Amino acid sequence: MDLPAPPNVHAMAVILVTVLAFFLFTRKKIPLESSSFMVLIGLAVGFELFPFQSEGKALRAVDFFHGFGHEALVAVCALMIAGQGISRTGALEPVVRALVRLWKISPHFSLLLTLLVSAFISAFINNVPVVVLFLPILISISIKTDTKASSVLMPMGFATLLGGTCTTIGTSTNLLVVSVAAEMGLKRLEMFDFLVPALAAGSVGIAYLWLVAPRIIPDRDLALADTSPRVFTAHLEILEGSPVEGKTLGEALKKVDGAMKVSSVERGPSNFMIPFPSVVLKAGDHLIVRDTPDHLKEFEKVLEGTLYQDDERGENPVNDEHPLTAEDQQIAEIVVIEGSFLQGNTIRNLRFSDRYGIIILAISRAGKHLEKVYNEIGDIRLMAGDILLVQGPREQIAGLKKEKDFLVLDATTDLPISRKAPLALIIMSGIVVTAALGILPIAVSASFGALLMILFGCLGWKDATSALSVQVILIVVASLALGVALLKTGGADYLALLFMSLAGSASPAFVISGLILLMAILTNIVSNNASAVIGTPIAISIAAQMGQPAEPFVLAVLFGSNLSYATPMAYKTNLLIMSAGEYTFNDFLKVGIPLVLILWLSYSWLLGTIYGIH
Repeated sequence: MDLPAPPNVHAMAVILVTVLAFFLFTRKKIPLESSSFMVLIGLAVGFELFPFQSEGKALRAVDFFHGFGHEALVAVCALMIAGQGISRTGALEPVVRALVRLWKISPHFSLLLTLLVSAFISAFINNVPVVVLFLPILISISIKTDTKASSVLMPMGFATLLGGTCTTIGTSTNLLVVSVAAEMGLKRLEMFDFLVPALAAGSVGIAYLWLVAPRIIPDRDLALADTSPRVFTAHLEILEGSPVEGKTLGEALKKVDGAMKVSSVERGPSNFMIPFPSVVLKAGDHLIVRDTPDHLKEFEKVLEGTLYQDDERGENPVNDEHPLTAEDQQIAEIVVIEGSFLQGNTIRNLRFSDRYGIIILAISRAGKHLEKVYNEIGDIRLMAGDILLVQGPREQIAGLKKEKDFLVLDATTDLPISRKAPLALIIMSGIVVTAALGILPIAVSASFGALLMILFGCLGWKDATSALSVQVILIVVASLALGVALLKTGGADYLALLFMSLAGSASPAFVISGLILLMAILTNIVSNNASAVIGTPIAISIAAQMGQPAEPFVLAVLFGSNLSYATPMAYKTNLLIMSAGEYTFNDFLKVGIPLVLILWLSYSWLLGTIYGIH
């Protein structure tokens, strides 16, 4: 095996930056947007200090910022806004209502229908709002029908990824591959040009998710079914002879290490005092305290007082015969979704309890159990995918469902629908039809549709801006910059030669299959957008060197970069599903790897057959 001669210094530097980028994208401690920005600035500074001549023209820093105005990025952002309009108006919820009714009749058939519907919707709308829509519904259904939510959430999430592969607008990955290939001189792939192989392989994938996946997913008892730790309000009476009688409230708090949260001090019937630390406690005073039962009993013991139920009677001390009750209290879970104002903030800074009248009991992150009690988590910075276990009055919990920034998971999910829903559907259909018929480019039709959504009140500008993800924007721009650098310096040609040397005398069909598998591995380790944009020029170079049509090689990159099933970090919806379903990393490996292998073999055979490549 003869390896190709090393390329020029600039090409080697870009290849090293690409390897470094892949490494940075896998670091959990470094935000993806920070890694992307570092790569972008590194390329800009490097080529500004050491210009490279390409086709008689210097490659300079400004060339790497063109991604911010790239039509693929414009289309991605516009489609995210349009998808937000569909989500905010509840335009898809009549479909979900029908599915809910079917689940009561035949859960097995309803699962298949849910997979097909979620896949179909995701072919035209970003799958994040689709997953956000289906999550609380499926959890509600699982509780009402006594089925395991873990057996349906992961298949639903993966089905949206399968659906997104079918059209050019299904995922940002598809848009990037199509746009980069068009820039390199290939005939632009239109909306449904690769629908046949995507639909055929997707059908096999749906069958696996329907018949096999639910049987191999381990049962997970969701934290939603467990109402502990529950917080109660109680009266702690200061008795004669208590160690804090005659002492200030501040001194009493020191005895319990400041852990006790006193909302007020009652001195006589309906005589409430503000709990200043300087308040001197007297025998008979009642401290109004909210905490878990274990903590309340601990405070009772340390302060040598007596606990009473917080009700009108308040006659009986809390004991085994008269336990704490919270009749109007309800436990629910809130998912921190992409673009929510919760993201990046701490609970303490948000003043969540004051704003919404509910208490955060615990946080679940990346499939970990709800371990921390509410008064220990105030300084944790929230991330997309985190689940907050909250408790509050039934009315307050119901009010949260009307908030635009929350995804509430509980057994009583309501499905509000806006009078703007039909209009949002018409606008979204217009975006798809005008792009599919070639009347307008997708970047233009999606932008026009997003503007109509705002003008006609389907969503406001605040909703529109919250739909945009800084992470997606920067990873797209950084990936496009890497693609430009690889292409202009000859790095893509060198990597193509290296790939060919390793493949030896393999047939074009084998090379296409190997390309799909390579992209699948990369997309499950690093960003799918990065692997797609970097892989596209390499695929075109390989096709040129083998004397083959470039389209099947480009589609190999597109399909391979969408095989984001084997790890939770491969796609943002995987993280949402992981948290909501209490899945582990191994659960994704167990279910996702077989799906990746099935689709890899399916795409390999389909591309070879459809394009006559052997």
